[in-house]
Amino acid sequence: MLKKRNALPLAIALAASLGFTAPVFATTSEQAATAAVATAATPAPLLSTADLKPLLGQPGVRVLDIRADKDYAAGHIPGAINTPYGKYRGPKENPGQLPSEAALTQLLQAAGVDRDTHVVVVHAGTDHTDFGAAARVYWTLKVGGLTRLSILDGGTKAWEGAGGALETAVAQVAPSQFSYRYDQEQIVTSEELAAALQSSSTPLLVDARPPRFFSGEARVDAAARYGTLPGAKSFDNAQFFPKDGTTLKPASELKALVALSGADAAPAVSFCNTGHWAATNWFVMSEVAGNKAVKLYPASVVEWSQAERPMQNQPSRVTALVQDVKRAFDK
Repeated sequence: MLKKRNALPLAIALAASLGFTAPVFATTSEQAATAAVATAATPAPLLSTADLKPLLGQPGVRVLDIRADKDYAAGHIPGAINTPYGKYRGPKENPGQLPSEAALTQLLQAAGVDRDTHVVVVHAGTDHTDFGAAARVYWTLKVGGLTRLSILDGGTKAWEGAGGALETAVAQVAPSQFSYRYDQEQIVTSEELAAALQSSSTPLLVDARPPRFFSGEARVDAAARYGTLPGAKSFDNAQFFPKDGTTLKPASELKALVALSGADAAPAVSFCNTGHWAATNWFVMSEVAGNKAVKLYPASVVEWSQAERPMQNQPSRVTALVQDVKRAFDK
């Protein structure tokens, strides 16, 4: 369970909810030395198949395949350990909720992941939404204390397409002693966001869902209502990928899109239905474009809509009933 923090007055509340800290000043030489060490020690957040190949088999590297058990068993990147995406998700009523620290500790210990392990997250790569799963896992690992993290761009499909070999043998790894603990300052809760919306310094709210969700024309079953968060801006996560593509656009294009969204420097909160598509937006805005003031709202619209909280773009009761009937027939 997440700790619920009391709302603080205006600017203090916003700063607390978004995890701001006071700047620490250092000399130019100290900054240069720190930057050099960080550059050498921190892996790139996004790897190509060519980047991954020389890392395989290295003792400090762990490839986590987040596909379903059956897909992993049919063939996976050599040495990869299977930790299915569902293990990082919440219950059916809202998959965006965070699993317990104990469950994640057990999962990562069994995978041999330790605090200094370079973890490479590998998804299926069948469509662009698979990247959202990898980004959500990456985010989960980061808020749990891991710092050496990467995603294989294009996933298993890209690996195969580049001629990479697959194996069916299950890798045997020694369990770690890693203890997972959520860093609450990196997580936006419903209570904190509600408090921020009451202040005069609301962060930029970025809705990562397709436009029909934002406009109140569509909803997922777990959401109680149609619509979006008050004052939110629509920015479909699909914009970060070429049409029908499964790998991200070049970094220069990604940064230009982030600037277009307004999330290149300002404090922002990325959300969707259950924190899946939103993780893609968070990853590009934070890890690629470098705006560390972007936060993820993991429980997203499903949790928000289930409480008596204001929403924007809500259709009338009659229109909502008509849309519900249509949704039932479309299943």
